[in-house]
Amino acid sequence: MFEKGYRTKLVLFELVDNQLQEEKLTLQTHVLFSAAWLLAALAFFPHSSRAQESPYIVTYDHYLEEPGNLEVEYFSTFGTQRGGNDFHSFWTEFEYGATAWWTTELYLDGQTTFHDSTVFTGLRFENRIRPLKHEHFINPVLYLEYERKNGADKILKEVEGHDVESDFLVPNAEARKEHINELEFKLIFSSTVRGWNFAENIIASKNLSNQPWEFGYALGASHPLALKASARRCSFCRENFIAGVEMYGGLGDRYSFGLNNTSHYVAPVVTWNLPSGWTLRLSPGFGLNGNSHAFLLRWGVSREITGFGSAVSRLFKGRS
Repeated sequence: MFEKGYRTKLVLFELVDNQLQEEKLTLQTHVLFSAAWLLAALAFFPHSSRAQESPYIVTYDHYLEEPGNLEVEYFSTFGTQRGGNDFHSFWTEFEYGATAWWTTELYLDGQTTFHDSTVFTGLRFENRIRPLKHEHFINPVLYLEYERKNGADKILKEVEGHDVESDFLVPNAEARKEHINELEFKLIFSSTVRGWNFAENIIASKNLSNQPWEFGYALGASHPLALKASARRCSFCRENFIAGVEMYGGLGDRYSFGLNNTSHYVAPVVTWNLPSGWTLRLSPGFGLNGNSHAFLLRWGVSREITGFGSAVSRLFKGRS
């Protein structure tokens, strides 16, 4: 099972990586490429079923993707910018359940800064490993991500170190000249008690160009509007909605650990899990100090494709 999931993911990653070898490809090419993936998923795998999805956009809980399933996700963030132009950042995720204990994801990132330009900002390769098989009071998950991006990245998937609002004032033409290769580690703790989920993420990242370690955190709490499922299939049943709140921010770096010159946010979150397999998320976020963006509005849409790994395996076996 491990080798099959690993080989399948390598095939997917190589296909994507071949499309991204030239950094001068236009953003439109990447958007069309992502759209093609989504259309293919909907065309060839029209039926899906899933459990309830987490409402969090920044915080991770301990639930992984089901083995062999692929989840295609699109997220957007609108951010206000004091002293500069507001922006709209966006990313596409391909999340694959390689095994019962290993989920891996590929991200494609971009952003539009109003009255400036639209740019492709990079890619990320993420892995989450759950070392304990069964459900426990506290469930740890290990997280490792490689990021290859440029300085114009604004998706704010997490906040680390001394990331502050003023960092986003650099024009895209200048910011994109900075190339960043980074490793990010997270220690995820998550518990579910009487329908409530509580998640805590400890973040450590290392820019590979001889920069100091940076640290951050993300916290989340959520609960379905109803725990008992309705007797009939419906879209607007209370159990299809999950509400919660996230709080996240930076904790400085190796040489200046703490809250000084850092940014922090609080964001209510809500998820709507549709019986068709689609999930919608919405999260307005608010800065908690003068270093933070005053307002961030996030939203996303996703769909899970069951049996994707088996289908790809049969496809390649048929060609051999």
